[in-house]
Amino acid sequence: MCVAAIAWQAHPRWPLVVIANRDEYQVRPSAPLARWDNGILAGRDLQAGGTWLGVTSRRFALVTNRRAEGYPRLGMASRGDLVTAALLGEDAGDTAAMNPFNLFECSAGHAAFLTTNYPAFEQRGLAPGIHSVSNGALDEPWFKKQAVEAALAEWLTAPAPLEALFAPLADDTRDPSQPDSHYAAVFVRNEVYGTRCSTVVAVDEAGRGVIIERSYDSLARTSGEVRLDFAWRP
Repeated sequence: MCVAAIAWQAHPRWPLVVIANRDEYQVRPSAPLARWDNGILAGRDLQAGGTWLGVTSRRFALVTNRRAEGYPRLGMASRGDLVTAALLGEDAGDTAAMNPFNLFECSAGHAAFLTTNYPAFEQRGLAPGIHSVSNGALDEPWFKKQAVEAALAEWLTAPAPLEALFAPLADDTRDPSQPDSHYAAVFVRNEVYGTRCSTVVAVDEAGRGVIIERSYDSLARTSGEVRLDFAWRP
């Protein structure tokens, strides 16, 4: 039940700031954030080969699954390929052959989009501002979406060190309307399916970018952190 908040051209000093949690089965193998040979900076899903979030010198993209009755279905194409295709400027192929998803993508100096394939294919241009993405429709008001949006808006108003953005991503406060659900919190503490990593991405007005990924084990303990710098070029 991933969640992300994206500040897209919402502040003159920060054209792009992203805070995101990746929730996944604990047994699904993955590699931490690294520079790929093709210029992508991302973690890697070692089961299907794609990624959930990444950046290049010109593009940023992330994907979340989308909850829908009857899904997910076995044997469908990996949604992680959507992110790598977006980052490389390639065609993602037949999105109807994938389980439901939300894909956010933007490019330096250009535009931002949200794409979904459920209930039908739709691509929507996004205005400058703060947007959030989780496992429902873009406009669906979820507790965890509202929490990360508010935290990012507060940081932009009175910026602190980037590391301060990990605090709201570590919040395991549950939605009061769903007090018994582990998944109704920003940070999911669960030994079977929980938050595997938190990521902060920031690009300043000079095009200096940084991506930081903090990983967690099945007991929600920090197991590693990687920080990579990059240049954001229109």
